[in-house]
Amino acid sequence: MQRRPLKTRSAKWAQSMAKKLAGLGITPNQISLLSVFFAALAAISFYYSKDSNSIVALFLAALFIQLRLICNLMDGMVAVEHNKKTVLGDIFNDVPDRFADFFIIVGAGYAVSDHFLALPLAYTGGAVAILTAYIRVLGASLKSPNYFSGIMAKPQRMAILTVSALVNIVLVKFDITFNLLYISLWIIVVGGLVTCFTRLAKIVKDLKGTQQC
Repeated sequence: MQRRPLKTRSAKWAQSMAKKLAGLGITPNQISLLSVFFAALAAISFYYSKDSNSIVALFLAALFIQLRLICNLMDGMVAVEHNKKTVLGDIFNDVPDRFADFFIIVGAGYAVSDHFLALPLAYTGGAVAILTAYIRVLGASLKSPNYFSGIMAKPQRMAILTVSALVNIVLVKFDITFNLLYISLWIIVVGGLVTCFTRLAKIVKDLKGTQQC
């Protein structure tokens, strides 16, 4: 499987962490499963952010999202750079991500469940996130490249939710009723659909080009 292009792979802290994890005997598959655990904690934190301790819960949600992303970075680096790849590596690399995306996006929906259509919007966002990955993998199965591109790929989805959670901390502290998390759900759904269509368009173009050849 082709890898998502990430500049952070060349960062010294990332290389050092990957080397340490590989040295401890931690497998890429274990790291992939750990990412789902952090995603679930992010979802739980979002769920409880409606309570009086919302500032703490929102901060934890943002933190766990970033820990999930670090796991996503580390599993590939340990597998490839440190030769720990297994025959099931591609499955563990991809399937846990789908659960993690769904947990986090739906969790954000419960954080703003008192807003109009928030929960249907969150579940739709989770489904669209899975669909973007499905289209990418479908294209690869048809001999098209793995397209990680799009305005709402995984890094963009997680960045929006992280920033929204942190901004909401400030809004809560100053008793401002505007909720950026709710807006982020709309952005994720609309942007995710656009990403699906742009990836499909690239795959269709590749297939037509192959047919002409």
